[in-house]
Amino acid sequence: MSTGDLLSIEPQELQFAFELKKQTSCSMQLQNTTDDHVAFKVKTTNPKKYCVRPNSGIVFPRSTCDIIVTMQAQKEAPPDMQCKDKFLLQSAVAPAGTSAKDITPELFNKESGNKVEECKLKVNYVPPKRPPSPVREGSEEGSSPRGSISDNGAVNLIDSNTAPRSFAESQDISSEAMTLISKLTEEKNSAIQQSKRLHQELELLRRQGNKSSGGIPLIYVLLIGLVGLLLGYMFK
Repeated sequence: MSTGDLLSIEPQELQFAFELKKQTSCSMQLQNTTDDHVAFKVKTTNPKKYCVRPNSGIVFPRSTCDIIVTMQAQKEAPPDMQCKDKFLLQSAVAPAGTSAKDITPELFNKESGNKVEECKLKVNYVPPKRPPSPVREGSEEGSSPRGSISDNGAVNLIDSNTAPRSFAESQDISSEAMTLISKLTEEKNSAIQQSKRLHQELELLRRQGNKSSGGIPLIYVLLIGLVGLLLGYMFK
């Protein structure tokens, strides 16, 4: 922090996270440690490259003022990422009741007898901040339980081994189901074959019965045999 008689400036170096074709900003704070109204004005060696808001104004006694400096998107990076741009902050005591509209260049003219302070600020390019890397899941041993939030807002702890175990159980159930389906399919096919076989045998017996009905009835054959036995006994 630079501490002058009128304003303290933080930081002393403007740092921009440089990325090609991307606008970036940084901030600095002015602190008035006096009992006077202090006017300020910000200048730069490359006004087309930067936008300063506010670039001038009044810092009231014992108060602060924040300034945002925005660098326009750049099409190419400077050699070795070194920036030669500079900023100049001018400050001067202003009469009480002075507003930002009342600030004129003569207020910062030392030859007019005004108390004027100047502070030069350098510009530095820094690499952009990278997003945090995703948290890696713990190993099977020593891993902490993972949590999920239910609809009612309660936190449900989930052991890291639960998912693999559930997957293995589902695999076992699926294997048993496939075995049962295969067994039922075989029994069904066997029953169909037996039904066809019985149907063929029944058809064969039916045909044989039709053929025997066309000859001498069986009872007649038995009666003739019985009569023959009786006659043989009588003629003995």
